[in-house]
Amino acid sequence: MDVVDLTDTPDLIADVSVSPDGNTAFLANWGEPDCAGPETGGQTSPDAGVYIVDITSVDQAAPAGGSEPKQVGFIPSHQDTRPGEGLQVVKVTTSNFSGDVLVVNNESCGKNGKGGVSLYDVTDPLNPKKLSENFGDHEPRSSDSNEIHSAFAWDAGDNAYVVVADNEESTDVDILDITNPHRPRLIAEYDLNDFDVQQPELGLTDSFLHDMVVKEINGQFIMLLSYWDGGYVLLNVDDPANAVFVGDSEFAAVDPELLESLGVSLTPEGNAHQAEFTADNRFIISTDEDFAPYRTDDFTITSGAHQGAYPSVVVSGGQPPAILEDLTLNGPVAYGGYGCPDSTAIPTPASIPGYMESLQPGEEATLVLQRGPVGDPSATEAACFPGEKAHEAALAGWDAVLFVNHHSGEAVPGEPFCGSGAFVDEIVAVCTTHAAFHRLFELAPLDAPWTYPENLAIGTIGADIEVGSVFDGWGYVHLLDANTLEELDTYAIPEAHDPAFAFGFGDLSVHEVAVDPQDPSLAYLSYYSGGLRAVQIQCSNPADTATCELMEVGGYLDPEGNDFWGVETFVGEDGMTYVLASDRDSGLWIFRDP
Repeated sequence: MDVVDLTDTPDLIADVSVSPDGNTAFLANWGEPDCAGPETGGQTSPDAGVYIVDITSVDQAAPAGGSEPKQVGFIPSHQDTRPGEGLQVVKVTTSNFSGDVLVVNNESCGKNGKGGVSLYDVTDPLNPKKLSENFGDHEPRSSDSNEIHSAFAWDAGDNAYVVVADNEESTDVDILDITNPHRPRLIAEYDLNDFDVQQPELGLTDSFLHDMVVKEINGQFIMLLSYWDGGYVLLNVDDPANAVFVGDSEFAAVDPELLESLGVSLTPEGNAHQAEFTADNRFIISTDEDFAPYRTDDFTITSGAHQGAYPSVVVSGGQPPAILEDLTLNGPVAYGGYGCPDSTAIPTPASIPGYMESLQPGEEATLVLQRGPVGDPSATEAACFPGEKAHEAALAGWDAVLFVNHHSGEAVPGEPFCGSGAFVDEIVAVCTTHAAFHRLFELAPLDAPWTYPENLAIGTIGADIEVGSVFDGWGYVHLLDANTLEELDTYAIPEAHDPAFAFGFGDLSVHEVAVDPQDPSLAYLSYYSGGLRAVQIQCSNPADTATCELMEVGGYLDPEGNDFWGVETFVGEDGMTYVLASDRDSGLWIFRDP
């Protein structure tokens, strides 16, 4: 094992990728704590970017006496812009370009942030060259490209393409032609909800693209998309401009891992995060990311004219009411607007006349913040992550945040969704619907259609609420039959479904999977604070996939702890499989499969 320390800043490192020759690793710098600050950006003062690490010497076939793995370069992002999930290196050979292309996603961390995908020529990793930057869909924006959360490129022979996850549209599967990487062209957009991938009967309607891979299988290019509550979806992209729906997986009516671990029958949470085909294309191993080991129970308005139960969820990245001493969030709420750093300032609880006096012992000061702003002419500032809003609330002295969906986000009535990401505070963060928001403040009209601006002043005190907690474990792993998309088995580390490990042990959700390029039965999991885990597909009857299951066969967790985000594999010149893992708090960890 080798470790390349790149930072002492917690939660800084994101994804990891490796060059086709296995000699260079690339790691995403997710953004310094002052990423949104007044820095100028660029090489001398980067807000974020990509580390370049020489790993030539880890290969046992490398010449004796080689240097230790070390950082050899850095590609800065645009000011207030950061990469995260979408880091990849792909060899492109077309009539316009031949070489290794680094693919980087772009998300904003401040007002000057840029979106889109950036492409760099890293054929010589010591001398990276910009091919194109911040390119993507401009709708609904008028100038800058939409922010994207992930990206994946592939060489299809005469042409090359990249698919990106568009953060800002329901047509969130954007495909660009990068045959000439200096001039990418948007050629297709898809909303996979058009193929009925949601399962509304289970409450799984927050269905959007998170991650994807493309692989040539039996002469066809097949895209495997992780579509959150929609499950895992296959598209034939032989002609990316006219992709063909192949099929999608279904989440079981009862969460199978929770039932097996604790004997508890609850609906699944979805959260299809990332997936890969095994080396023989027989199976798909997929990861459901879930940072909330407790779900909300009985979100209730307990005072006013509209008392009763309403739908709610814990905001991904925020804390559930279960962190509170009585496991329950309760008390009166107050309105705080949108809560972004550039929004109208959030009031303190004490500055709202009568609010502190209305709190009873054991109740929490709870601020209501809207998702967005999106489409509100009275709020022209840029939208921001819920974690950024929660940070502003925490600075103002609030105990908890109740997020509410915005108008256009309420496409499926009754289903709460308020986004995710960028949490730095241990603050309770619950989401409910826009319809519930209007009832909290007796704001007409109670039901859609709604119009802006909302006739509600910041600092208005609303009804009392009560939100309980139910333990449902952290995110886990699925084994799917790649042909039928039937679920064969699930896997989780034991601590992930033990209430004793719900708090104080870090995040015990799985994040990503990387399959072994040589052994179709093996895969490696980045399990955040659970470490790096190796799992094997074991079948009592190898001819029958229904007899196959996932078994843990190895793992690593440093005595001082880890926080693994990304995982990648490659075959060295010595014929061995190497595993790269990115630790959010330190840098690159390199393992060799024994």
